[in-house]
Amino acid sequence: MPRVVRKSETTLVERRRDLVHAVSWTVRSGVWSPPTDAYESEDAYVVRVEVAGMRESDFEITFEDGFLTISGIRPDVSERRAYQQMEIRFGRFSTAVGVPGPINVDESRADYEDGFLTVTMPKAKPNFIKVKE
Repeated sequence: MPRVVRKSETTLVERRRDLVHAVSWTVRSGVWSPPTDAYESEDAYVVRVEVAGMRESDFEITFEDGFLTISGIRPDVSERRAYQQMEIRFGRFSTAVGVPGPINVDESRADYEDGFLTVTMPKAKPNFIKVKE
Protein backbone atom coordinates (compact mmCIF):
# COMPACT_ATOMS: atom_id res chain seq x y z
CA MET A 1 0.00 0.00 0.00
CA PRO A 2 1.38 3.45 -0.91
CA ARG A 3 2.59 5.60 1.93
CA VAL A 4 1.60 9.26 2.00
CA VAL A 5 4.46 11.50 3.02
CA ARG A 6 3.83 15.06 4.10
CA LYS A 7 7.00 17.12 3.97
CA SER A 8 7.07 19.89 6.53
CA GLU A 9 10.51 21.19 5.66
CA THR A 10 10.37 24.95 5.83
CA THR A 11 12.93 25.43 3.07
CA LEU A 12 10.91 23.31 0.62
CA VAL A 13 7.72 25.23 1.38
CA GLU A 14 9.50 28.57 1.05
CA ARG A 15 11.14 27.54 -2.24
CA ARG A 16 7.78 26.42 -3.67
CA ARG A 17 6.14 29.68 -2.60
CA ASP A 18 8.99 31.71 -4.13
CA LEU A 19 8.78 29.76 -7.39
CA VAL A 20 5.01 30.20 -7.70
CA HIS A 21 5.37 33.89 -6.81
CA ALA A 22 8.07 34.35 -9.46
CA VAL A 23 5.93 32.66 -12.11
CA SER A 24 2.94 34.84 -11.19
CA TRP A 25 4.95 38.07 -11.52
CA THR A 26 6.46 37.16 -14.87
CA VAL A 27 3.17 36.01 -16.36
CA ARG A 28 0.56 38.13 -14.61
CA SER A 29 -0.45 38.83 -11.05
CA GLY A 30 -3.71 36.82 -11.28
CA VAL A 31 -2.08 33.39 -11.34
CA TRP A 32 -3.80 30.93 -9.02
CA SER A 33 -2.68 27.59 -7.63
CA PRO A 34 -5.06 24.58 -7.78
CA PRO A 35 -5.35 22.07 -4.91
CA THR A 36 -2.36 19.74 -5.20
CA ASP A 37 -1.40 16.48 -3.46
CA ALA A 38 2.11 15.03 -3.59
CA TYR A 39 2.89 11.58 -2.24
CA GLU A 40 5.38 8.76 -2.53
CA SER A 41 4.80 5.09 -3.18
CA GLU A 42 7.41 2.35 -3.03
CA ASP A 43 8.51 2.89 -6.63
CA ALA A 44 7.28 6.38 -7.66
CA TYR A 45 6.58 9.98 -6.69
CA VAL A 46 3.04 11.06 -7.56
CA VAL A 47 1.58 14.56 -7.91
CA ARG A 48 -2.19 14.94 -8.26
CA VAL A 49 -3.76 18.28 -9.21
CA GLU A 50 -7.49 19.03 -9.05
CA VAL A 51 -8.39 21.22 -12.03
CA ALA A 52 -11.62 20.36 -13.85
CA GLY A 53 -12.71 21.60 -17.26
CA MET A 54 -9.42 21.05 -19.06
CA ARG A 55 -7.99 18.81 -21.76
CA GLU A 56 -4.67 16.96 -21.52
CA SER A 57 -3.22 19.26 -24.17
CA ASP A 58 -4.00 22.34 -21.99
CA PHE A 59 -1.30 21.51 -19.43
CA GLU A 60 2.38 22.40 -19.48
CA ILE A 61 4.42 20.04 -17.30
CA THR A 62 8.12 20.61 -16.67
CA PHE A 63 10.71 19.07 -14.37
CA GLU A 64 13.76 21.16 -13.54
CA ASP A 65 16.19 21.34 -10.60
CA GLY A 66 14.17 18.85 -8.56
CA PHE A 67 10.86 20.69 -9.02
CA LEU A 68 7.83 19.58 -11.00
CA THR A 69 5.88 22.57 -12.33
CA ILE A 70 2.37 22.22 -13.73
CA SER A 71 0.74 25.21 -15.40
CA GLY A 72 -1.94 26.09 -17.91
CA ILE A 73 -4.95 28.28 -18.57
CA ARG A 74 -8.49 27.32 -17.64
CA PRO A 75 -10.73 29.35 -19.98
CA ASP A 76 -13.75 31.21 -18.66
CA VAL A 77 -17.07 31.54 -20.45
CA SER A 78 -17.21 34.90 -22.21
CA GLU A 79 -20.82 35.73 -21.33
CA ARG A 80 -21.60 38.48 -18.81
CA ARG A 81 -22.89 37.27 -15.47
CA ALA A 82 -23.90 38.78 -12.14
CA TYR A 83 -22.40 36.42 -9.56
CA GLN A 84 -24.00 35.87 -6.16
CA GLN A 85 -21.08 33.61 -5.25
CA MET A 86 -17.84 32.96 -7.14
CA GLU A 87 -15.38 30.31 -5.98
CA ILE A 88 -14.29 28.58 -9.20
CA ARG A 89 -11.10 30.13 -10.54
CA PHE A 90 -10.35 30.65 -14.19
CA GLY A 91 -7.36 31.96 -16.11
CA ARG A 92 -3.69 31.14 -15.73
CA PHE A 93 -2.68 28.70 -12.99
CA SER A 94 0.58 27.23 -11.78
CA THR A 95 1.75 24.89 -9.05
CA ALA A 96 5.25 23.67 -8.19
CA VAL A 97 6.17 20.62 -6.12
CA GLY A 98 9.60 19.63 -4.88
CA VAL A 99 10.48 16.03 -5.69
CA PRO A 100 12.59 14.59 -2.85
CA GLY A 101 14.66 12.12 -4.88
CA PRO A 102 15.96 11.25 -8.34
CA ILE A 103 13.39 10.18 -10.94
CA ASN A 104 13.34 8.49 -14.33
CA VAL A 105 12.01 11.36 -16.49
CA ASP A 106 11.75 9.21 -19.63
CA GLU A 107 9.31 6.79 -17.94
CA SER A 108 7.24 9.50 -16.22
CA ARG A 109 3.65 9.91 -17.36
CA ALA A 110 0.72 12.26 -16.92
CA ASP A 111 -2.93 11.20 -17.02
CA TYR A 112 -5.97 13.50 -16.91
CA GLU A 113 -9.25 11.94 -15.84
CA ASP A 114 -12.38 13.16 -14.03
CA GLY A 115 -10.89 16.61 -13.34
CA PHE A 116 -7.62 15.33 -11.87
CA LEU A 117 -4.20 15.50 -13.51
CA THR A 118 -1.97 12.77 -12.07
CA VAL A 119 1.76 12.85 -12.79
CA THR A 120 3.59 9.63 -11.91
CA MET A 121 7.39 9.80 -11.80
CA PRO A 122 9.14 6.45 -11.29
CA LYS A 123 12.05 6.58 -8.87
CA ALA A 124 15.43 6.26 -10.53
CA LYS A 125 17.09 2.92 -9.96
CA PRO A 126 20.58 3.20 -8.47
CA ASN A 127 23.38 2.28 -10.86
CA PHE A 128 25.56 -0.34 -9.30
CA ILE A 129 29.02 -0.95 -10.71
CA LYS A 130 30.23 -4.48 -10.36
CA VAL A 131 33.81 -4.58 -9.17
CA LYS A 132 35.96 -7.50 -10.21
CA GLU A 133 37.87 -9.07 -7.39
